[in-house]
Amino acid sequence: MVFGGEGVSAGLGHNGGPSVAPGAGWRAHCWSRARADLLPTLPLEVVRLRVRRAAEIGLDYRTYATVRATTGHDIVAFLFSSNALRLFREGQALEAARAEALARQRGVAQRLAQQPPLTPEAALSVLAGQGLAFEGAAPAPGLLGWGALSRAVREMAGARPADRVLMVGDTGLERDWAAAGRLAGYLPAERFFAGAVPA
Repeated sequence: MVFGGEGVSAGLGHNGGPSVAPGAGWRAHCWSRARADLLPTLPLEVVRLRVRRAAEIGLDYRTYATVRATTGHDIVAFLFSSNALRLFREGQALEAARAEALARQRGVAQRLAQQPPLTPEAALSVLAGQGLAFEGAAPAPGLLGWGALSRAVREMAGARPADRVLMVGDTGLERDWAAAGRLAGYLPAERFFAGAVPA
């Protein structure tokens, strides 16, 4: 659809409404009104419960609320990529700040998609050595067709609805995993661990 603007003639698809050129007051009014109409007004106690839940699972409220609004469900598990955790080789431990951020999570399962050369079993052993009891780990999928990738990601997510599992990754390829598996969403590791990882 084409929207009107300064110096732009109305063409095919134009709705005939007022200009919505960047910076126009009408555009700001329309978008804020549409957003207000779309979002329900939550009781204060519900907001408090959700703020508490976001903190419990290690997310900022805005991210948590966005996932809830998108999926309609709570987050019950995180699927971390080994890239997000910086688990690359034998004998390597997690950075202390990342381990502490993971240890603070409560009431949510943690799973791992491990890239070679480290095996999922070796990665779980490293995590356990740092006091982190991940629910499970699986080999990260290779370059697969969309259908096979979707099945692989759902297996990595474990026995739970995919739209309640949030992927935390570090590459565009991992963003594709979340889309293929129809997970609750994709969160860059940098954002998940913001403030937890020393500069």
